Amino acid sequence: MKLAEALQERSDINIRMQELIHRIRTNAIVQEGEKPAEDPEELLKEYTEAADRLSELIARINLTNCATKADGKSITELLAEKDALTQKIKAYRELALCASETGNRARATEIKLLSAVDVKEMQKKADDMSRDLRQTDNKIQQLNWTTELL
Repeated sequence: MKLAEALQERSDINIRMQELIHRIRTNAIVQEGEKPAEDPEELLKEYTEAADRLSELIARINLTNCATKADGKSITELLAEKDALTQKIKAYRELALCASETGNRARATEIKLLSAVDVKEMQKKADDMSRDLRQTDNKIQQLNWTTELL
């Protein structure tokens, strides 16, 4: 199984587990003399099996991510870089947006607001980091589809 397939299965299991929880809650209580539409104990058994499979997949995905290297970096390191870049881009774009809102003055006597940073430079840095993020994500995706799950 390829790493990407394991990641897709992990996502599917998470969705299934959420659905099972909903079904368990829906069938946990019934009116006296009535039967639930589904057996909550059977649903809980399905949930437990899904959780066990999820645990196995997560462990194997993490092992694979640590062991697989590209350009001297593990997938785990690339994922950390991707997360950090995403947060940095968000901060730079937010700063550029806020610094762009210098406001309109109705009269020349009103206080004039000036940007405390070079908005164009902030936007350029965010764009450069966005390019790096795309390249990092592409590398991760390529590894996901070419790496066998450990």
